[in-house]
Amino acid sequence: MMRFRYEAVSAAGEPVAGEMEAETRAAVIERLQRLGHVPIRAEAARGGVARLLAWEWKPGRARALRNLPLVTQQLATLLHAGLSLDRALELAQGMAARAAERDCLGAVLDKVRGGAALADALAAQPSVFPRFYVGMVRAGEAGASLDATLRQLAEFLEKSEAARQKVVSALIYPAVVLATGLGSVGVLFGFVIPRFRPLFEDAGTALPFAARAVLAVSDFLQSYGWAPVLALALAGMLFAHRLRGREARRRWDRRLLRLPLLGDLIAKSEVARFARTLGTLLKNGVSPLPALAVTQETLRNAVIAEAVGAVADSLKEGKSLAEPLSRSKAMPALAIQLIRVGEETARLEEMLIKTAEIFDEEVGRSVERLLALLVPGITVLLGIVVALVIGSILTAVLSVYELAV
Repeated sequence: MMRFRYEAVSAAGEPVAGEMEAETRAAVIERLQRLGHVPIRAEAARGGVARLLAWEWKPGRARALRNLPLVTQQLATLLHAGLSLDRALELAQGMAARAAERDCLGAVLDKVRGGAALADALAAQPSVFPRFYVGMVRAGEAGASLDATLRQLAEFLEKSEAARQKVVSALIYPAVVLATGLGSVGVLFGFVIPRFRPLFEDAGTALPFAARAVLAVSDFLQSYGWAPVLALALAGMLFAHRLRGREARRRWDRRLLRLPLLGDLIAKSEVARFARTLGTLLKNGVSPLPALAVTQETLRNAVIAEAVGAVADSLKEGKSLAEPLSRSKAMPALAIQLIRVGEETARLEEMLIKTAEIFDEEVGRSVERLLALLVPGITVLLGIVVALVIGSILTAVLSVYELAV
């Protein structure tokens, strides 16, 4: 038997939370339904250590509402159960884990109770709710299908987060290898090599050039170890400042797309984001031009974003979606062919979602190929550095010993 933590809404409309032992998550949901509750969430309960291991850092812009997929799913479930919008928001606010999240949902609730539409209340907090999120909610309200739209939004957010986490998780191992290797080299230069200096000074002999170079690097790092760190930090700040310019950012993004392996990975990741966002927006009733404008803002590569902007201009002239994308050469041929098939068969939304799924899988394979080269490359490079340092010191020790004999 496993222990599950659950959240639900009772028949009286009150939030219910607790823990329950059951064989599976489905059994928990079934038992809650038999009790007359509407299940909101059921997940395996974790102990203290497991909870720490399950914690994950979310990069990017700090947001008050970190659990946006979960809150979206909760609202969809509550609305589908027949609750009014303000009551659903009130219950979601009560179930929020963090004070900042409760404040955020409280502000939305106040606006809704004041007569504002949900989309307008969400749009008042652009740092929390992205434009595509607000646009889909607005389309759902206009089509009287808000609960279905929120369910699709929650699914969209979960898939996007899963795709991002897959890439991040795959990069953890090479990052650990690199950090460990650099730490080992730092210990070697900072603590091991200085121990040999008295031996070389007492010998009073000229050391080989390699040994002198290693000792000079060790002395520099001991005296001015902060200088390389400061130089790297300043270079990073200067580089980030330059990338704020539109033209500099476009040139940099174009260079990234031309890189072997990495450029292919970036292009496929952007295509997956483009296809999923545009397909979801169109599927929920957002008109093509606003949907393209919102989708363009979600893209991170300036070259691909410009290609999407050219698509919007083409649509205004009554042309197709695939033609300007093909001319830009910013997207893979497979994506363009799938989009063209979707337009010809009047199933563009479906083909866009399918394209996103295909390229999510391609991203996973590209990450595996990149790691297959990156991890051994880092290991070999660090091994060469360590071997050169140790070889230089051993050569110096042997030369001192031969002179002494």
